[in-house]
Amino acid sequence: MKMLMNVDFPHEPFNTLVKEGKVGAVIERILEDLQPENTYFTELDGTRSAVLVINITDSSQIPRYAEPFFLIFNADCRFRIAMTPEDLGASGLDGLGKKWL
Repeated sequence: MKMLMNVDFPHEPFNTLVKEGKVGAVIERILEDLQPENTYFTELDGTRSAVLVINITDSSQIPRYAEPFFLIFNADCRFRIAMTPEDLGASGLDGLGKKWL
C-alpha cells in the first residue's frame, strides 16, 4: 500500500546536527536504509519537514519507517494512505455514490 509519510523535525537536535556538519550524513543513512520511492524536503508551519512516498505491505512495518526519525531527531511522523488515479478508479466510488444517496 502506497503511503505518504510526513516527518516534522523539531529545531533541536536538527540545528545541532547542522552546526556539527552531521545532518546530511544522518539523513542519507536513514534514507539509504528505508529506500522510499521519493523524498521531498519542505517547510510546514515554520518547521523543517519531509514527505516520503513509501510502499508498505503490513502495518507492522510502520515502526521501521518512523523509529529512525523518532530516535535521532525527536520528530513527529504521520502516515496517510495514498491512491493513484488507477486506485481511485478501482474503488467503486460511483457505486458507493448510488448506494448512499
